[in-house]
Amino acid sequence: MSDTTADPAPDDDTDGATDRKTRVTVLVALAANLVIAVAKAVGGLVAGSPALLSEAAHSVADSLNEVFLLFALRRSRRPADRRHPFGYGKERFFWSLLAAVGIFVMGACFSVFQGIEALRDGAEETSTGYVVGLVVLAVALVVEGVSLLRALHQVRAQGGGKEALRDPALRTVVAEDGTAVLGVTLAMIGMALHMITGQVVWEASASIAIGVLLGYVAYRLGRDARDQLIGEAVDPQLDDRIRSLLAAEPEIDSVEALFTMRMGLDSTMVAARIDLVPGMDSERVEEVSMRIKESLGRAVSETGEIFLDITDRPTARAAESPAATGERGGA
Repeated sequence: MSDTTADPAPDDDTDGATDRKTRVTVLVALAANLVIAVAKAVGGLVAGSPALLSEAAHSVADSLNEVFLLFALRRSRRPADRRHPFGYGKERFFWSLLAAVGIFVMGACFSVFQGIEALRDGAEETSTGYVVGLVVLAVALVVEGVSLLRALHQVRAQGGGKEALRDPALRTVVAEDGTAVLGVTLAMIGMALHMITGQVVWEASASIAIGVLLGYVAYRLGRDARDQLIGEAVDPQLDDRIRSLLAAEPEIDSVEALFTMRMGLDSTMVAARIDLVPGMDSERVEEVSMRIKESLGRAVSETGEIFLDITDRPTARAAESPAATGERGGA
């Protein structure tokens, strides 16, 4: 049974303001990484330092990833069209997945390679060059710290915790900047110990440790992006709320099945199989279905598409695909 209603107007102003703040955060991180990448590369070549060259590769990878995230912010807000009727919200997840791949390939693999090469061939130690390298890393630590503070400030401004970090662009920047601060610290320790002991193993170990750290971060970011791309349900609390709202409708006898999937940061598809109270004619069923969708859209602002399958078969369960009838909803 199908019905159509006009779409409620989404809260585009709030979403746009959040995206603008995220874009500024990404641009700050991009500017920091570009400057730091050049400084680390020059310092690494002057000092002949594998750890510093690893950190240069890390910053180059982060810079490329920020470009990916800017693409994500721009493209994910395109309106739905005939070819993509559910919109382009998942573009955000796709580009964040590419960013995770970039961290692994350009950052982790190169860092481990540099460490192994240093262990095998050794690294020429020059006091002047290493002093320059340590100064470069100290400056990088300050700049990366400023970028991290900017990202964490936005996380707090958006409520903090898991909800704010659901945005893959913001989550990636926080992960990159946090990893950068830790990576720079490891590189400084490795270079300092190399200077003190004359043993390249310290710096090579720092380079390998940076690579392992980047690999782990890439894995976590990639796993989260994969889950969002293949279709992730809403949090159990929101699922329970939607189910309760439907069950509270006087015309609904029972909610036989409920399916949800996030289509973007602020858009969720809801598909429910419901059993109405007996005694309604077809015209009344149409009116009730329309009203329930509008009510649910107002109560849960992030609902995008709402589909209701009205059935008189209570034995039907979630194992069956819901034959949906629906409309676009939202607050």
